[in-house]
Amino acid sequence: MTSRSDAVAIEALSVSAYTIPTDAPESDGTYEWDSTTIVIVNVRAGGKTGLGYTYADIATAKLIDDHLKKIMIGRDAMSIQDCWAAMVRSIRNLGRPGICSMAISAVDTALWDLKARLLELSLVRLFGKVRDRLSIYGSGGFTSYKIDKLREQLRGWIKQEFPMVKIKIGRDAKADIDRVRVAREAIGENVGLFIDANGAYSRELALAQAQKFSEYKVTWFEEPVSSDDLEGLRAIRHRAPDGMNIAAGEYGYDLVYFQRMLDADAVDVLQADATRCSGFTGFLQAAALCEARHIPLSVHCAPALHLHVGCATKPTVHAEHFYDHVRIEKMFFDGNPEPIKGALHIDPSRPGLGLELKRADAQRFAV
Repeated sequence: MTSRSDAVAIEALSVSAYTIPTDAPESDGTYEWDSTTIVIVNVRAGGKTGLGYTYADIATAKLIDDHLKKIMIGRDAMSIQDCWAAMVRSIRNLGRPGICSMAISAVDTALWDLKARLLELSLVRLFGKVRDRLSIYGSGGFTSYKIDKLREQLRGWIKQEFPMVKIKIGRDAKADIDRVRVAREAIGENVGLFIDANGAYSRELALAQAQKFSEYKVTWFEEPVSSDDLEGLRAIRHRAPDGMNIAAGEYGYDLVYFQRMLDADAVDVLQADATRCSGFTGFLQAAALCEARHIPLSVHCAPALHLHVGCATKPTVHAEHFYDHVRIEKMFFDGNPEPIKGALHIDPSRPGLGLELKRADAQRFAV
């Protein structure tokens, strides 16, 4: 076992990208897609290899290979804060939000996985465990789904005993009311119903819709307006029906973004995504900010990646079991956690994230 005080030089870093077609056309309130790209990083040091990833464009992989790789080689794998700071400094003139932060995310998560493997620990033990299980909510319900398919997906999550589910809205205000009604009928009265407009509504429409949605006991309204409209989010939060939480934050790429959102009193629940917010290091910063403000934190997407950090952060209340990412993570990784009664559980016998890439299965999607 490696001593905690030993420096372990990073010997190699490799990156690969894979594009996986969706099993049907998908859309939300503002976007349509028919494939998803995952960018996977491996970092090697001390005879161990760490794995990290992000969901991003292939340009992210190129940035890692052309730029971040040379920043990392030779650095101490045990000093993740130093590695992270070096990456952030190196992209100063390239722009922090977007591709750069997602590239840092993939490398940072691989570094944390590597350090835990070097210490022969599960990642949650390295972070410091605060819970044994991470509650999840089923997420999908795309606006491209016909009613029958929406109903079928929702009932599938109920059979798995998910305590909460989320559907997409925002394409058609009238149709959205019908979709929410169908969702409530499909899941029954005792399951939490979340909705996500992906910023599709105006402020006025969002408030009007919120009143109608409350009739179906909607308890979570995500991005009713653009997450860049902090004044709009605050106005909706303060005027939304009782018991309806306003959530946003998935497009946060750095700590300042999250701080501005909380300073604006814009959300009841902050979302953060370690595949976007500069990795686990950035996610832990967001969690500390939430803890200081007494604001709940919710994990956005990539459930297999977020399990350990979700179980190690006190403000985290649940994670998004997003249909696209769940499908990919099942295909690509051994050790992928399976839901048990609406929660994910860590296998303490597996070091690091507990994930191993199934290279042969992934290779046919390589780009």
